[in-house]
Amino acid sequence: MKIVIEDLSKQYKNGNLALTDVNLEIESGMFGLLGPNGAGKTTLMRILVTLMKPSTGSVKVDNLDLQRDRRQIRAMLGYLPQDFKFFQKLKTWEFLDYVASLAGITDSHKRKQEVDKMLESVGLYEARDRNANKLSGGMKRRLGIAQALIGDPKIVVVDEPTTGLDPEERIRFRNLLAEMSQRDIIIILSTHIVGDISSTCNNMALLNNGEVVFNQSPDKLIEKSKGHVWQIDAIDSELEIIKQKYPVIATIPSEKGWNVQVVADQLKDFPGKQIDPNLEHAYVYFVEYELGQSWNGQDD
Repeated sequence: MKIVIEDLSKQYKNGNLALTDVNLEIESGMFGLLGPNGAGKTTLMRILVTLMKPSTGSVKVDNLDLQRDRRQIRAMLGYLPQDFKFFQKLKTWEFLDYVASLAGITDSHKRKQEVDKMLESVGLYEARDRNANKLSGGMKRRLGIAQALIGDPKIVVVDEPTTGLDPEERIRFRNLLAEMSQRDIIIILSTHIVGDISSTCNNMALLNNGEVVFNQSPDKLIEKSKGHVWQIDAIDSELEIIKQKYPVIATIPSEKGWNVQVVADQLKDFPGKQIDPNLEHAYVYFVEYELGQSWNGQDD
């Protein structure tokens, strides 16, 4: 499986240019999308799942063209939008059964097996007879994940899939995606939780102002920040000053005050030691020092 995106642009009627000449090749496995607010990630995903048409450019899935072969491509898709909604009056299993029938599983016995298997995979089997609108926020998110994965789609697009999940649920979801990514399937993961990408994705793209500014492996992005991540041992009175001078990634309590992790080309005014970067460090460093944008600890 391969998705080839060439010179893709999207301009809205109000003149806002959401995407500009996006070129990407996405192959089987896990692919991560990162970017600050307004980067264009959601627009790109809505185009890929045929909910929106591009202004210019093309998208091909193997030998299928997104504009010409929309029906065939839709049959290959599983999609979890950030604002996932469901039929309020259906039980959990009934909703998944309905989605499975839309996915082409016509045999009722096989459909029941698939529904039960998916409910077990996302930890909702015990809640199968509960009305979907009675589920907790995290359980509703898991139901959204289940409906995106049922029916063995060839392309899975998920937007903020682990929002509202506790750490155990997040790990469960990552493991589920990791298992699926071993097949000939493309999984596109857009998230503000950098750990979701660092632990699952072999390749990634970073969008900024509608343009692709990075498209390699997470390890390549991490390499860019080596030598630029520092730990400062600070007392309480120094913490706010450090926050004003540097992008702070983490503040960890210590016996004498705080261990503060920051990204910077050089440290001034405070002694510190270099530490090995992770993907979160690398992402913040890239946004601050290569894109020249102020990072405020939030992205979309």
